[in-house]
Amino acid sequence: MKPNVLTPPPPDAEARKAVRPVICYPVETLPRPDLDAYRALRDGLEPVARVIIPARDARCWSIPAGHFCRIHCHEGPQVGDLNLFNATNLTERLYTGKTRALNGTHVGRGDQLFSNLPFLRPMATITHDTLDWYGFDAFGAAVHDVIGTRCDPYTHNLLSDGGMYHQCCHSNLTRALADHTGLSLTEAEAHVHDVLNVFMCTGFTRDTGQYFMKASPVRPGDYLEFFAEIDLLACMSACPGGDCSSEHSSDAANCHPLAVEVLRPTGPPVGWAPLPVSGYDRSHGRG
Repeated sequence: MKPNVLTPPPPDAEARKAVRPVICYPVETLPRPDLDAYRALRDGLEPVARVIIPARDARCWSIPAGHFCRIHCHEGPQVGDLNLFNATNLTERLYTGKTRALNGTHVGRGDQLFSNLPFLRPMATITHDTLDWYGFDAFGAAVHDVIGTRCDPYTHNLLSDGGMYHQCCHSNLTRALADHTGLSLTEAEAHVHDVLNVFMCTGFTRDTGQYFMKASPVRPGDYLEFFAEIDLLACMSACPGGDCSSEHSSDAANCHPLAVEVLRPTGPPVGWAPLPVSGYDRSHGRG
């Protein structure tokens, strides 16, 4: 939060505030996917795997490149915290900061989820979202954010005077990744990263700039669908906040499982091929 003002404004304060903003990353030259080619395959998709994410827990699953994945609201309003990895190299993973910089605070149809440096390439492309009708509400909130970090036991411990709670999304993801890969908890935790908050409805307060959540508009039958641009390992936690209408990191919220489908198309999108990692030479001015 901004502190109480102690410094008197200068004579040109209003003029300074009136300076127009500049978009940090103009995306006119950003390579965009042929979304129509992706969506043309949607009617012929064949389910090849299904995973249930238990309430207040997490699971991992694989999505081969060229396949689609749908995250379903299964039984009741529920949000999910999603991590994505290169299935053959866990050091390449979802980079929400750059995804946010190139797409905006919340993602939807046509947006791509980018991997971290030095890879920086699309990992997945969002191809359908049954909540796209929500847009931004009067509070400035929208769904599917890439701004929240994930609930975690360290922040819970800090804010609850030493409390221990182990079903936070960070811990859920850590356990699931350790179970799936055979890594120790310590090794797995180092790979857990900031998430795509699937179905979560969030924004920033306009007076203090604080991150807020509100009841998700998701209902059974809603889903978020994406196309795997590379071989992916996904890991998702069904958040202990339920629909995040009141609190998270607690057993008090009404929580539900989430369902995941992996679907195989009849063939690749016309003209599609997995993109290579960033072409930057990594000399950093010394090569």
